[in-house]
Amino acid sequence: MVKQWYTSRIRHGVRAIFAALCAVACSFTLAACGSQESAGEIRIGIKFDQPGVGFKKSGTYVGFDVDVAKYIARKMGYSEDKIIWKEAPSKQREAMLQNGDVDMVIASYSITPERKKEVSFAGPYFVAGQDLMVRKDETSINGPGDLNGKRLCSVTGSTSASTVKERFSKEVQLMEQPGYAECATALFSGIVDAVTTDDIILAGLASASRGRLRVIGKPFTKESYGVGIKRGDTKLAAQINNAIDDMIQDGSWKRAIDDNTRGIAYTPSAEYNPPEPTEGEQ
Repeated sequence: MVKQWYTSRIRHGVRAIFAALCAVACSFTLAACGSQESAGEIRIGIKFDQPGVGFKKSGTYVGFDVDVAKYIARKMGYSEDKIIWKEAPSKQREAMLQNGDVDMVIASYSITPERKKEVSFAGPYFVAGQDLMVRKDETSINGPGDLNGKRLCSVTGSTSASTVKERFSKEVQLMEQPGYAECATALFSGIVDAVTTDDIILAGLASASRGRLRVIGKPFTKESYGVGIKRGDTKLAAQINNAIDDMIQDGSWKRAIDDNTRGIAYTPSAEYNPPEPTEGEQ
């Protein structure tokens, strides 16, 4: 353990030096660390419709991903008023990065081999797992194997519900909604019996439900959330990884999770969290 800690500290120190050099370079040329819309501004893609993760609320932006984005931006020298927030729907994230519409995407964006063919990632900054959300008084559902004959909601285009049907409960009835807020409403009203997606997203929804919904707390997949960047930008990846490492080390990472899942009993998987951010540096 001592050797592992020592190695981690050395890696952190190297990253810090590299990040400082990159920051100096950025002061002379914006191209060195990604293209900004104008001098002194950074464009970050987030979700606008995921309470607790990325959510647009009365003209402001809140959620765990938003807190991570603000921390990274601050470490890169951008104050909060210099962040230009862009909505990053799941199907548009790669195109937004490739076209230069954003400098980075922090939007519950899982690192996968297929996506890495089109974009690069820094991180991970969080490791999620697919889970289930049910009504607070639900006692018959304790995992994905209990959903035969039940009605399960997920978002249109998501593979989460089909994963449950294929792997755990072949007789589950699937329902799709345009967003997770609509799934939560269907759960409130008794139209469906459960909602499925990544646990951190469900935790945000449950937190916003004022005690009416709860997360089962038995994740059955592993999803590493990364910061999407333009393909091959190793300098920016190292700078972002250094910021994520700082966020974990100074306690801001845990506070962000606690703040955005307040009021429910949610704890991220201790086996995978907090993660070690090394993606994209080579």
